[in-house]
Amino acid sequence: MTANPPPLDPEVARAAGQELQALAAAAGTVVLGQNALLENLIVALIAGGHALLEGVPGTAKTLTVQTFAELLSADFGRVQFTPDLMPTDVTGVGVLNASGTEFEFRRGPIFCDLLLADEINRAPAKTQAALLEAMQERRVTVDGVSHALAPAFTVIATQNSVEFEGTYPLPEAQLDRFLVKLEVDYPSEEAEVALLERIARGFDSAAPETFGLPQRLPAGRLLELRALAARVHVEPEVVRYCAALVRATRNDPALTLGAGPRASVALFLAARARALFEGRDFCTPDDVKTLAPAVLAHRVLLGPEAQIDGGSSAERVASALRSVPAPETSTRSGAPTP
Repeated sequence: MTANPPPLDPEVARAAGQELQALAAAAGTVVLGQNALLENLIVALIAGGHALLEGVPGTAKTLTVQTFAELLSADFGRVQFTPDLMPTDVTGVGVLNASGTEFEFRRGPIFCDLLLADEINRAPAKTQAALLEAMQERRVTVDGVSHALAPAFTVIATQNSVEFEGTYPLPEAQLDRFLVKLEVDYPSEEAEVALLERIARGFDSAAPETFGLPQRLPAGRLLELRALAARVHVEPEVVRYCAALVRATRNDPALTLGAGPRASVALFLAARARALFEGRDFCTPDDVKTLAPAVLAHRVLLGPEAQIDGGSSAERVASALRSVPAPETSTRSGAPTP
């Protein structure tokens, strides 16, 4: 039987929240005008989940991942997904050794802390599937032999939201492995002007040494923060609220596919991580509400009529949030919300 983790000290939670908010601020000095994206991505990383970034070309999706690799002092790997990419190009392959008597495993780029799967929807399903085991179990199996990945292994994938020629839609099973799907929008005019001014001063998105990051987390700190998030207290009412929201999507007549149990787990973990980001040792219904669109929208499938009417998955998640009443308790003690 697994023992419950010890309660999280409020002062430790407050200090961790300050550390994470400073991390978001540091990322915001490189990726301008995307504060909500950066905060949600940090929440996903602290929750131990993978993230899918979707947006039009040129909105700093790749730069965002490179920035976090620098901030987290992480071993960084990158795979540019293309139609001719093979699974072994991602996981690795067995090659004959120098003596030619036996095969040795040559590791692929997936053996890292933070993997950028760039334009993931450009690779065929067979290659996309190579990530499934890695994302779920943090190991890969090649030639019948399992190889463990780094404890902090995380995939941040990007995909273009407007170009469909030469792309392969991600299957539901793979989408379900992403803790969150985050939309990357255009920056504001102010942020765009600030970007041009930075470039005039020597900033180069291809040269991390020009990022001018004010601070970095020490190697291994990400795992420590994940352990702290696992100690955030969640009231039973908030746990039931997570499950009720997910189950509401299964009863929505506008959807042909509701979110599965993995979505309940993802929403719970994300809400707990957001509480730590906010410097709290307890989770609130607002943590759940805030993360629900990013956690659930990519896990549901619109029915034909809803698609014809111009509906969206985000609207159906919003409908679930309206239909399921939030619990009144939001503190560790269970005191009523003011």
